[in-house]
This record gives sequence, structure tokens and C-alpha cells, in this order.
Amino acid sequence: MASGREGPRRREVLDVLRAAGGPLGVAETAERIGVHPNTVRFHLDALVAEGLVERRSESSSGPGRPRQGPGRPRTVYVPTPGMDRGGARGYRLLARMLLSRLAAQGPEARASAMETGREWGGVLVDPPQSRRRPTAEEAAASLVALLDDLGFDPAPEGGGADRPPERIRLRHCPFLELAEEYGGLVCPLHLGLMQGALARLRAPLTATGLEPFATPDSCLARLAHADGEGDGPGGVPAHGPGGVPADGPGGVPAHGPADPHATGPADHANGSAGPGRKAVHR
Repeated sequence: MASGREGPRRREVLDVLRAAGGPLGVAETAERIGVHPNTVRFHLDALVAEGLVERRSESSSGPGRPRQGPGRPRTVYVPTPGMDRGGARGYRLLARMLLSRLAAQGPEARASAMETGREWGGVLVDPPQSRRRPTAEEAAASLVALLDDLGFDPAPEGGGADRPPERIRLRHCPFLELAEEYGGLVCPLHLGLMQGALARLRAPLTATGLEPFATPDSCLARLAHADGEGDGPGGVPAHGPGGVPADGPGGVPAHGPADPHATGPADHANGSAGPGRKAVHR
């Protein structure tokens, strides 16, 4: 859908076509909106290019239709059949519904969330372009790029010119509201995602832990060599199953509400790609 100054006007043109109950020409559409026909023509051309409107030709004869010359059909426009893709979305509500169901599974839910993250991590990361195994530094850079694409605003810490980072500070959480409510599932899923991405890269590096809200405005992922070396100088051992604290700093709960039906609805306009689809790079 169009954005900026053209967005509302273009939406108005589309709404008029949908309410018309039949095809409209440029002049008719412009008259109903109260703007110049050239303005309407511009937006109609854009809507056709976006696949939201179809351009057709029909006979100019008929009551109330201006003649355009003998045998010359007039150009009319109709909305493309299908569900309106410009409406509101409720992806956050959908995620909460699924998480509440997963939380009801009990102790297995945490492991299931982490395994799901590992599967998705292997799908979302760009696979190696050669048979050569990447260095730890290259793998860490690929992981940071993935986290950046996903909206985590990552900042590597503790590395050097010839050493991979020991930590990645995550200064934004695209799942923040869900993590506050279902931290015991969302945070293991995120840790699993990092582990799955590094495994897909055949990296000599793994994510050993994720500390939710290590500071009030960031989470902290910890990396180590895949052969089992520690977290590096100043590293903190992983906590809880899979390295995610059961109740991280900041009060993230280990699970969702005791009653998964106790919370009200919410909605969130954000998309999702399924397994087999790559993340959309910004």
C-alpha cells in the first residue's frame, strides 16, 4: 500500500471503487472524491501496478456514460477480487494464543520452544557459500547480521582483531511484549534460534546463554567455542535449561500467566515467514 502523502488519497480512491458496486471511469471516480481527474488517474495507475485494481475496457454506450467516439471503448477500473490486504493485523494476539497453548504443556514447553528456535535459526540464516568451514569471527559476523535483520539491534562485545566476540548485547527486542509475558518460552526460542543459525553455518562457535534484561534496556547473549570452552574473560555461566535464566533480571516470568486465558486481547501489525522462507533483509 502507498505511504506518505499519497497513502490516504490512494486509499480513498480504492475505497470508492470498492463501494461503487461496478466499474468506474476516471471522471466518475474523480467526481465522487472531489478532486481533479489527473490526480485520480495517477492513483489508479499506481493501484493497478500494485495489483489492487484491474483496468478494463467496456463499451461506451449506456445511460449516463459519456461517448468517447464511435466504437471506442472506455477505460474503467474495478477492485481486484480478494481479501483486503490493507486492513489491520492481529499477529501479536495470534502469537499470544499459540504461546498460551504451548505454556499449558508444562515442563516440555521450554524444550519445545528452544528446539523450534533451532529449526528456525537454520532456515533464517544465509547458508555458507562454500564448503570451507567459517572461522569463529566470520560466523559471529553472520549471526550479528541475522540478529540485525530481525530487529535486535545487536552490539558485539569482548572480542578482538583475531577473536570473536564473547557477548552480543541486544539493545532492542522485537518480541518485547511477548517476552515480558512469556519469557520462559520466548527467550529459550531466541537462544535456540542463535544456536540453530550457528549450527547451520557449521560454526566453531555456539551461543551458550541468553540473559534477559541484563540491563534495563538490553539483553545479553553469550558465545563460546563449540568445543566447550568457557564464556571467556568475565563470562557468566549459563543459567537454567539451555542457558536462559528461569526468571531473568527485570522480572521476566518463566512461563505465561497461570491461567492462559486470563489475559485480554491485543494486536500487532507485523509479519512472519514460515520454515522454508528466508527472512526479508531490510
